[in-house]
Amino acid sequence: MSTIELRHYITEELSLIDDDSFLKAIKTIIESKANEGVYKLSDFQKKRIESGREQLRKGQSISNDVLQKEIDQWLNTK
Repeated sequence: MSTIELRHYITEELSLIDDDSFLKAIKTIIESKANEGVYKLSDFQKKRIESGREQLRKGQSISNDVLQKEIDQWLNTK
């Protein structure tokens, strides 16, 4: 049975079920699968991302090469 056929079959069968607790259990399973792999950012993380984007818009960034040199210099002074 293909994925499309399975979806159709499940939809048809679910439409015949009146057991509220069973349907809620199915809903929970579906929600957990639908949200799988979706990472939710905290408000702090969202603010930090926006801060970084604002720095980029203002041209307040350096290349990875320059950053690596600064890190190497810093490590060599310790």
